[in-house]
Amino acid sequence: MRVAVGGFQHETNTFASQKADLDAFLQPDAWPALQGGDGLLTTFAPSDDGSASMNIPIAGFLAQARKSGMTPVPLVWASATPSAHVTSSAFGHIGGMLIEELERALRDGPLDAIYLDLHGAMVTEDQEDGEGDLLEWVRNVVRGQVPIIASLDLHANVTAKMMRNADILVAYRTYPHVDMADTGARAARITDQIIRSSARPAKAFRKLNFLVPLTAQCTMLDPAGLIYADVAALEALKQAPDDAQETPILSASATMGFPPADIAECGPAVFAYADTQEAADEAVTRLAETFREFERGFRQKLWAPEEAVAYGEAASAGDRRQGPLILADTQDNPGAGGNGDTVGLLRSLITGAESAICGVMFDPASVAAAWEAGEGGHVALTLGAWTGGASESPVKGVFEVLRLHDGEIDAPGAFYRGARLSLGRSVLLRINDVRIVVASQKVQTADRAMFRAFGIAPEKENIVALKSSVHFRADFQAIARDVLVVASPGPNPANHEELPYKRLRSGVRLMPMGPAFQRSRKPLK
Repeated sequence: MRVAVGGFQHETNTFASQKADLDAFLQPDAWPALQGGDGLLTTFAPSDDGSASMNIPIAGFLAQARKSGMTPVPLVWASATPSAHVTSSAFGHIGGMLIEELERALRDGPLDAIYLDLHGAMVTEDQEDGEGDLLEWVRNVVRGQVPIIASLDLHANVTAKMMRNADILVAYRTYPHVDMADTGARAARITDQIIRSSARPAKAFRKLNFLVPLTAQCTMLDPAGLIYADVAALEALKQAPDDAQETPILSASATMGFPPADIAECGPAVFAYADTQEAADEAVTRLAETFREFERGFRQKLWAPEEAVAYGEAASAGDRRQGPLILADTQDNPGAGGNGDTVGLLRSLITGAESAICGVMFDPASVAAAWEAGEGGHVALTLGAWTGGASESPVKGVFEVLRLHDGEIDAPGAFYRGARLSLGRSVLLRINDVRIVVASQKVQTADRAMFRAFGIAPEKENIVALKSSVHFRADFQAIARDVLVVASPGPNPANHEELPYKRLRSGVRLMPMGPAFQRSRKPLK
């Protein structure tokens, strides 16, 4: 079985300030830089025990592909940290590389299938639906002759164009995304089934008409956990239309959507694949009804920064044996297009907390100045608030330089799962007994190793402020006495009613049980 393997990952916050150009895909961060050819197969090769080498879909696919006897044919794989739009030149360059490699693979011999590791929420400068365009390009090359299978992020904004051009779309089922490699493996098993059966399944698809805040999408909490339990149960369910034949659901998925994307098809979706159209339709109807039943449950409390810090100080009362209070700085989450440089929560910690740690801030200029001062030195800085992601001024003061680090960190937590993180030159600063990890590359704070590398044990702290929305829970939830979602200024508002949507389709409720968006009748430029 000869299967072409590639991917193109980006989660686009159209309200963010910094775009993803080609350089953004050429530098490693939490994930590897652009890969192609044999280097792709080497980078994501299975571990010695046959398991996925890292928690990335393509790694899970390759591990399962080896077990299934597939021969992977490398195309191109690329990823960049979530941000504003992917530039047209970057999308054309990387997409063009992938298509060139696909055409080369076809010249070398027939393909049995194509697997793509996609996100599902990519928006380019020119197009709302990056993945839909990419899948259409691939479909135009192979026509209907080769099945196309793609894995998607749980936050995908799935579109009709994506559904039309892929034979199977398979989405994550956890947030934090601890099942990325598992989803790739699931896609490989489905690919094997399709190749061996030589049949394309029936498909069904439906969009939901309300947006779910990212922090409420966490599957460690209900109602999201209940929805994904139902998704998994559907695949295990055997439906019997008559006594003579059982009709299994080949694949069922629910995607929560990525709300800070001003596109027509933003929002949750459910989709399923089965041997019959009737079975696929019934599965989608069931999932859509479950989603609607739980809509009210997706509303959650948001804390103001000073309110959260005051609560943390009062609740601890000097007793830290129960573990730290975790403050999630969700509106500046680099995993959702934030830049990791807003200072609203940091300022409240400096003025209101007896002791706290905060990270990871993104400020290359401050890092450079701290490195020049050296460990044990003191340096005057204007920290943060430099990318324009929020209307605020930097934190000005004299900071003590506690530790320098090259930023190369192995992250063993359940989310990064041993990945090598590249933060660039980094530093640990202190002001008013608030310690801050600052890096010269943007990264989401989702692993305790990002503090341990600087000699800090987060579990022994009183207040821990993190630039993250949900992924931190995979490694920090177990040590937390409580978790508060903080709405400090940033480019990823947790209340979607604050976002100036223009292209969203009419009738979509901006928040669960909230007002419906009405699109202007004026033509959009």
